[in-house]
Amino acid sequence: MKKAYWLFLISVLALSLALSGCSSSKKSNSSAKGGDVMIYGKGGDAVSLDPAIVTDGESFIVTQQIFETLVKYGKDNTNIEPGLAEKWDISPDALTYTFHLREGIKFQDGTDFNADAVVKNFQRWAQSKDPAKFAYYPSMFGGFEGDKGHVIKEVKAVDAKTVQFTLNRPQAPFLKNLAMSPFAIASPTAFAKADFGKHPVGTGPFKFVSWKPGDTIEVTKNDKYWQKGLPKLGGVKFKVIKDNSARLNSLVKGELDLMDGLNPSDMSKVKSNSKLQLFERPSMNVGYIGFNNQKAPFDKKEVRQAISHLINKEDIIKNFYEGTAEPAKNPMPPSVAGYDDDIQDYDYNVEKAKELLKKAGYEKGFKMDLWAMPVPRPYMPNGQKVAEAIQASLKQVNIDAKIVTFEWATYLEKLQAGEAPVFMMGWTGDNGDADNFLYTLLDKDTIGSNNYARYSNNDVHKLLLEAQSTADEAKRSELYKKAQEIIHEDAPWVPLVHSKPQLAGSSTIKGFVPHPTGTQSFIDTSMK
Repeated sequence: MKKAYWLFLISVLALSLALSGCSSSKKSNSSAKGGDVMIYGKGGDAVSLDPAIVTDGESFIVTQQIFETLVKYGKDNTNIEPGLAEKWDISPDALTYTFHLREGIKFQDGTDFNADAVVKNFQRWAQSKDPAKFAYYPSMFGGFEGDKGHVIKEVKAVDAKTVQFTLNRPQAPFLKNLAMSPFAIASPTAFAKADFGKHPVGTGPFKFVSWKPGDTIEVTKNDKYWQKGLPKLGGVKFKVIKDNSARLNSLVKGELDLMDGLNPSDMSKVKSNSKLQLFERPSMNVGYIGFNNQKAPFDKKEVRQAISHLINKEDIIKNFYEGTAEPAKNPMPPSVAGYDDDIQDYDYNVEKAKELLKKAGYEKGFKMDLWAMPVPRPYMPNGQKVAEAIQASLKQVNIDAKIVTFEWATYLEKLQAGEAPVFMMGWTGDNGDADNFLYTLLDKDTIGSNNYARYSNNDVHKLLLEAQSTADEAKRSELYKKAQEIIHEDAPWVPLVHSKPQLAGSSTIKGFVPHPTGTQSFIDTSMK
C-alpha cells in the first residue's frame, strides 16, 4: 500500500509540474478577468500617457485604450458618432453646442464622470497658456483662453449630465476636433497629481497597470467598463522593439500577437506564413522633409525650392516603400476634401536646382544638418535609409548634409523648440479634415506647437481662418485649394509620400480594423 501511495503522489506531482509548465508559456496570457492578453509590438516608447500633452502615435496607441472622448469616430472612418455624450444639439448660428452626457459612468479611480469633469478638463487645457506642453489645444482651437483667435468662449455645466460650449466664432470641424485623442476626458482627481502622465486614469475599456520605460506598458481589462461585454481582451501589453525586422522575428516566434511598422520588403514573408496575417491601414498621412523657415539659408524660398527639385520621390518609394506609397505634392493627402490635384509637383531636376541656388547666392553649396527620424512611423518605415538617399542627392549640388538624430521624445521636443534646420517628419490625420493638416501644421498660429517648419504667411492664415468659419463645404474646399497654391510656391516642406502603412499579426487576431487616423481602441479585438 505504501508503495502504491507514493507512486500516486509522484504521479500527481508530475502532472502538476506539467500543467505549471503549460501555464508559463506565452499563450498563458489568459486573464482571470476574461480574454487573452494581446502583446503589441511597436518601434518606440510613449512620450507620456497624458493624451493632452503628446503629439505622437507611439503615445496615442496606448492612451486610446485608457481614455474616451465626448464624441468618437466610426470604426473605419472619421464620421462622428456618440461617445461619452449620447447626443448633442447645435444652435442655428453654430455658436452653441449642447452635449447630453451618458449617466452612471465612473472614471477608473472611482471619480464620477459628469459635466463638471468635462468643464475641468477644458479649463485645464484652455487656461494653461503653454503651447510647448499642450501642443494640440492651440492648434485645434486657435490659441488659449483670452487669445484673439481662440475658438471657445465658454464651457459650462448646465446640470450634472449637460455641458454647453459657446464659441467665439463658428468652427466647421469642431465636432471632429473634439473626437481627437488629445481631447479625451480624464479624471480631474488624477490629473491634479503631478505624475498623471505616468499614472493615467480615464473611462476607457482598459486600465493602466505599469510602465517600464523603453520596454513595456501594460493595461488590463476595466471590469467596471460602462459598455457591457467589452472589451473582449483581458489586457494589452505594449512591447518596444525598435528594429522593424527584429519585431517581425518576434511575431514569427510567437512572442508578439500584433505589430506595426512592418517593412514593406517583408510583406511577402507575412503572406507566405499561414500563422500570420497582413493588415493595411487606409492612407491618410503625409511624410515630409521640413525646413526651418526662420534659419538661414532656408529662410530663402529659392533654397527650399532648389532642394525640392533634388528629391527623387519615385526612387525613394521604389527602394523603401515597395509600392505601398504614392508621391506627395501637397501637405495633405488626396483622400481629404479640399485637396488640389491641379498643382504641378517640383520635378526631379538637378540643373534647375543649381539655377535656384545660384539665384539665392549659394552656387558653391553649403553645409547643413539633416535630422532623421529615430523610430519607424507609418509614413516613414526607415528614416535613416531615406535620410541617406536624400544626403546623396544633395551632394550633386555641393550641399554637404550631416545626418543627425536623437531619442524620439527629445527629437520631438527639439523640433518644437525650432532647433532643427532641416528635418524629416510626418503626420497622420486626426480627423479627416483639411484643417487638421493645413492649419495644424502650417499656420502661423501653430508655430511652437505642430508647425515645426515655423512657416508664416498672412495670406495663408486668412484663408485658413475663413475656411474654419465657413459651413459650406464646397467653399471650404476652394479656400483650401488657394492656400495649397501659396504653400506650394513658398515650399516650406518637401512633401515626400502618402503611405499605406502595413501591420502584421497572428492569424488568431479577430476584430482588429486599422483606423485611418493611426490609432484605435482594441475594444473589439479578440484572439482565438
